[in-house]
Amino acid sequence: MFASSLSLGLALLPFVSAAVHDIQVGANGKLEFSPENIAAQPGDQVVFHFVSKNHTVTQSSFPDPCGPKDGGFDSGFMPVAANQTDNFPTHTITVQDSQPIWVYCRQKQPLSHCGAGMVFAVNCGLDGAPNSFTNFKQAALAVGAAQASATPAATPDPYTTAPATPDASVTAPTTPDASVTAPADSTPTAAQGQVHVVKVGGSGSLAFDPAHLQAQPNDIVVFQFQEKNHTVTQSSFADPCRRLNANGTLGFDSDFHAVTDTGATLPTWNYTVTGTAPVWAYCRQTNPANHCGAGMVFAINSVETSEKNFTAFQNIARAMNGTGASANSPSSATSLRLGGATVTIVFTAALALLL
Repeated sequence: MFASSLSLGLALLPFVSAAVHDIQVGANGKLEFSPENIAAQPGDQVVFHFVSKNHTVTQSSFPDPCGPKDGGFDSGFMPVAANQTDNFPTHTITVQDSQPIWVYCRQKQPLSHCGAGMVFAVNCGLDGAPNSFTNFKQAALAVGAAQASATPAATPDPYTTAPATPDASVTAPTTPDASVTAPADSTPTAAQGQVHVVKVGGSGSLAFDPAHLQAQPNDIVVFQFQEKNHTVTQSSFADPCRRLNANGTLGFDSDFHAVTDTGATLPTWNYTVTGTAPVWAYCRQTNPANHCGAGMVFAINSVETSEKNFTAFQNIARAMNGTGASANSPSSATSLRLGGATVTIVFTAALALLL
């Protein structure tokens, strides 16, 4: 009997020692979680207290701070009356492991709360780490800045309204809050680095804008997909139109982000700069035409005073017409001559740069 009781007590011990973390959502009418990030152990509970306005607690991911994570949790909207002082609604999650958990508020009226920096994290990296909370929040601010620069027409979010049967004591905010403002600068500066916004396919062109830039470690590059269906895929200077494969380690890839002609929300994808060496990228779309072969390439920290500058990189992509360098054998070079002497000269120059 004593042994059975002891075993039961040991089994319950981890749960007895689990902590409860209380988080205020929208305290003092501000667009913020308080505290903004915590460290927690498996089994700990995080209790979100909704104390003002009409917010959500929605799980996202570090690369997409203002988008819901597939299969992630979501509290739904929790409206709080302006005169409510107690019995605030709550939402509780249980920490399952030591992996980071990224959270945002998906309220969009009268502006994006996530884009104004209303994000939260559990077990994020320390300051200075690529996955620090500072970098996560700055990425969210960059999303808000990019959306503000695009100035899409505002559309009501059906989830921002009060319940179907109105409660006179609970209503969603109906007028703009003077304490809530969008970031004034379209490219805000993070404590750990700068945020760079790059348009992908703007004005229907097969181009990145800007096509290349200089950045420091911990800077965040926010790619804003504006039209059609593009990717941002890492390659190399010698093989501009093929995904980088460094001894089995593949380069980054945003996957395809389709944008319709009437799309009000422009998707984004973020890349955190990890060093000062050049980073080469391209769009891997091939339908109905090869975008990389048309010159849709991008570079970070290209050395413009060297032979391996951005223009040379783009010329190689165009000369190969989107095919990988390793696929260009002498026989394939012969087939290019059928296009004319000019193509042969450009292709020869491209090969010279590779050697």
